[in-house]
Amino acid sequence: MEIKPIRTDDQYKAALSEIESLMAAGPDTPEGEKLDVMVALIEAYEVRHFPMDLPDPVEAIKFEMERKGLTAKDLEPMIGKRNRVYEILNHKRSLTLKMIWKLHEGLGIPAESLIKPAQAQT
Repeated sequence: MEIKPIRTDDQYKAALSEIESLMAAGPDTPEGEKLDVMVALIEAYEVRHFPMDLPDPVEAIKFEMERKGLTAKDLEPMIGKRNRVYEILNHKRSLTLKMIWKLHEGLGIPAESLIKPAQAQT
């Protein structure tokens, strides 16, 4: 098995094609091991060349609310009274450190996503 680092877009595309051909490989087989190594190389290349920006904190909260079927009332223990919840969800008020911690603990949202300054609504 000859595997080299991915340094160019052409090598990246070739590695993606290689992975496609290995997707049916079983675990603990030479093909399965090659698949594991190729996936790790591609992930490293993507982290360097296609970094993902953290989501807007409010969008992260709304995403978790939708995913978990929560309402504004469900956020009251983490944010405060319902009017405060709506102020946060409508970008009228910023999250406090205490809110960030409670949302992180209660909803499992990464704290880094909640700390990022919210995008201003225009």
